[in-house]
Amino acid sequence: MSEQSETFIAKSTIKAADIEHRRKINFNIGKYNAGVPKGKEQFADINLAKERAKNIKWQAIETLDQQLETFEINFTKRGGKVIWAENTQQAIEEILKICKAKNCKTLVKSKSMATEEIHLNHSLEEHGIESVETDLGEYIQQLDGEAPYHIVTPAMHKSKEDVAKLFNQKLGTPINYTPEQLTQVARTILREKYTAAEVGVTGANFIISDIGGVAVTENEGNARLSCAFPKTHIVIVGIEKMIASMTDLALFWPLLSTYGTGQKITVYNTILSGPKQSNETDGPEEMYVILLDNGRTTILSNPVQRQSLYCIRCGACLNVCPVYKNIGGHAYGTTYSGPIGSVITPNLQGMSDFKHLSYASSLCGACTEVCPMKIKLHELLLENRRESVEEGLAPFSEKMAWKLWKIASLKRGLMNMGNGELKNKVVNGLFKGWSKNRSSLDFSQKTFNELWKERNK
Repeated sequence: MSEQSETFIAKSTIKAADIEHRRKINFNIGKYNAGVPKGKEQFADINLAKERAKNIKWQAIETLDQQLETFEINFTKRGGKVIWAENTQQAIEEILKICKAKNCKTLVKSKSMATEEIHLNHSLEEHGIESVETDLGEYIQQLDGEAPYHIVTPAMHKSKEDVAKLFNQKLGTPINYTPEQLTQVARTILREKYTAAEVGVTGANFIISDIGGVAVTENEGNARLSCAFPKTHIVIVGIEKMIASMTDLALFWPLLSTYGTGQKITVYNTILSGPKQSNETDGPEEMYVILLDNGRTTILSNPVQRQSLYCIRCGACLNVCPVYKNIGGHAYGTTYSGPIGSVITPNLQGMSDFKHLSYASSLCGACTEVCPMKIKLHELLLENRRESVEEGLAPFSEKMAWKLWKIASLKRGLMNMGNGELKNKVVNGLFKGWSKNRSSLDFSQKTFNELWKERNK
């Protein structure tokens, strides 16, 4: 058992028994569940829209090498600079290099799971650069010293009372402040950070090949401010975020907002296609796009797992997953949690350390049903399990258990042997993990085969 697996079991065991945690999550997801059906009303045929989106993404991923090159050509035409990063180390080195050249002391960052993936904040702090999260949920999490809990709603596990208490401890605000008052406090602090920052960093919801553009979706306007005030703007984005044409956004933006937050469309939708031009008054003087691989080409090379790259990070699969709703986002110990995280993390960070995530599923199929990109998530979880066994990662005890089961199942006499008490003692003794949180297995005194023979002599 890997260290990551042991940590996962320990954290999930504690969190699954936390009734207050479950209450907060069910409350917040309940509001999401109420909003999604309203968002779906804008589609005449939601299944057709999902099928079209999947096909568009299929084409983009199948021709990803060409699309990325076309994006680079079109983006650099307008003065932008593209950096290719194979892994976390290369991405960090390039960002630090840019920050050093700009004599950066303060950096503002809009929510980006790619920057969480490479642990950018930690690296910046080590080099004396203040990195400030500007998304309200991320800002709350940063104040609390926690990683994001959810890929769309970073502070989903916190109640308004939790946030008021945190602001009181960290910022000295009155303990009885309302959410509106707390938001205004954060707004005042962050406004000063925007104007002081030398560099702004954002992620991207999509990168667009035909125009060499970056599409950013948000509800707070913090991403726009993060790339408008600082003189240097850096976009860090996974290569799988590619779509071929700007016209595709007419489908992807409403799908993302509907399944992400239950909205028909988010408040701010921005397309950035380079630094400030000579005839423009706003925008950064320099703009960089870092195209991050970090294991994505490993997934791309797998014909079965490749479809997981269609993901648009809406978070819908997390919101319906019974496992996620019980153990929470932090128990996974990874950047990407929930069903999609359980699918891609073993392929991004190593099957040996993270294969356990693919077993943290009821295989109910709710994630597959809700996915706007029609990714067969529960099937990919099974595929991960199969690959882990093929790689020889199954423990000895598991191998022996299946071997004994195979021998017994192929011999009727062995299946009929020792019914009732003997089978109960053997199975419940060997599989103690099963009965730890469940009732013990109770075998019948006679098998169906024996009963059939008695009744049909």
